Amino acid sequence: MQRKKYNAYGITRREMLASGALAAAGVVLGGSPLSASAQALKKAAKAKSVIQVFLWGGMSHTDTWDPKEKAGYDYTGQFDKVIATNVSGIKVSSLFPKLAQQADKYSLIRSMTHRNNGHETAAYLMQTGHQPGERLAYPCVGAVFSLMKGYDAGYKGLIPPYVVLTRPQGRFSESGFLGNKYKPFATGGDPNAERFEVEGVVARGISDGRQSGRRKLLGDLNSLATAMPGNSAVLNSKAAEESAYELILGQGKDVFDLSLESRELRKEYGLHTFGQECLVARRLVEAGVPYITINYPGGWDTHANHFDTMNKQCPQLDQGLARLLQDLEQRGLLESTLVWCCGEFGRSPKVDWQPPWNGGRNHYGNCFSVLVAGGGFKGGAVVGESTERGEEVARRPVYPVDLLGSIYTLAGIDMYAKLPHPMGLEAQVLPQGDEVKSSGLLEEIM
Repeated sequence: MQRKKYNAYGITRREMLASGALAAAGVVLGGSPLSASAQALKKAAKAKSVIQVFLWGGMSHTDTWDPKEKAGYDYTGQFDKVIATNVSGIKVSSLFPKLAQQADKYSLIRSMTHRNNGHETAAYLMQTGHQPGERLAYPCVGAVFSLMKGYDAGYKGLIPPYVVLTRPQGRFSESGFLGNKYKPFATGGDPNAERFEVEGVVARGISDGRQSGRRKLLGDLNSLATAMPGNSAVLNSKAAEESAYELILGQGKDVFDLSLESRELRKEYGLHTFGQECLVARRLVEAGVPYITINYPGGWDTHANHFDTMNKQCPQLDQGLARLLQDLEQRGLLESTLVWCCGEFGRSPKVDWQPPWNGGRNHYGNCFSVLVAGGGFKGGAVVGESTERGEEVARRPVYPVDLLGSIYTLAGIDMYAKLPHPMGLEAQVLPQGDEVKSSGLLEEIM
């Protein structure tokens, strides 16, 4: 098979020639192959909710979704076994037997690249699409959803439109210049505990009965509301109080109450924090929350103890994510729920056997893998290809703007929409221009 030749911006000559036809059909290039017309956006928009599984720290691509079984021990270590999936021609690491049986539901991008090896800067790049070090601190994709799909867009849900399970990113300010209004609601707590104590919703040591008693006492003491029942300020305060208590004692509390799920289903997701986070994410989708992030507990920063960590965490990732995809499909939600799973970068294909790492893998942004599913993404496909040892992109590079642009498009968000900057500075969702590296949207799986 003849490989395509890409220019400096990752665009083939054939694709450049075709761009004129695309523009005539309603796609505006504007210095980048990413832009789409309003009509194209409306047609592509299928995702009502997004679940991001963020493998912070960076998971090894060659040990997981782009295995290189013949690369030799210095590259594979003990992970030299691959298994077939339920899609002919696609193989993954033997650490993922459950996901292997769900491959028809997801696609693998094996040519993700940005060449940035810093945790903070790579995380910023992967979650904003903008280069770190610019004059503006841009919001991450979840905050953009909070703006474009949240309260400003008529969102009526009791749960905030952007939820993080369970701890916020910490690598950068997720809301950027948009401000605290668009920051995520971080639940805290542990959904695998006997009681999932959600920050501000399910309080430690306070029963529902005690919360109801507090509410009654507050009402009895509120003489101002009794004296001025028609006052607008009093009415607004009353409405806010009702919403708050509905979140604490009503539907909001129920969303986070995993005791409402069968014990058998909870076991299938995995009786560990990540598995139960996946189950909570599904419940949040059912509640209509536009954007949910699962920040993987413990992370994947495996400079040292790499193989031990992978042996522990990969089975949990496999179990929770595979059951989530299966559950979403069985409930008729996968078509409208986009799931994407990756870290800020991958891990060095060659094992570092030297002290102090003693068999670790280092930061690696040259080439890594991403899993995408649902919400308009087709399943059962592989996008791109890495070299023999997974060290570089061999075919169809995918850049952060390509991935995020595809996600925004499938959610009906204009990727070049202007963002409201508090000082009136020019800002848009994703960058565009000749300096932006892009191979275009992931049209082959959209």
